[in-house]
Amino acid sequence: MHGEKRTMWLTRFKIAIIEKNIDKLNELMEELPKLEEKREIEEAIYLLREASELIYTLKDETSASMKLIKKNLQFLRSTDIPTSKKLDIKL
Repeated sequence: MHGEKRTMWLTRFKIAIIEKNIDKLNELMEELPKLEEKREIEEAIYLLREASELIYTLKDETSASMKLIKKNLQFLRSTDIPTSKKLDIKL
């Protein structure tokens, strides 16, 4: 049973990496099972490295996206048509 649990954890971790699901990766890292077989340990190390690279990549992408959003907001604000605050009614 323990071997199945470790294999299932490794599979779920792989899926989380493929899906780029950071929340799931964090959850799975919190419940890391005790790995006993050399192959499992090596696979887990490889997957953790992949997860780390993914997190840094997503962080950089998020940072770039935030900069682009700020740039677009600044542009839109600079082209905003000034509106008068008083009611302009002509009869």
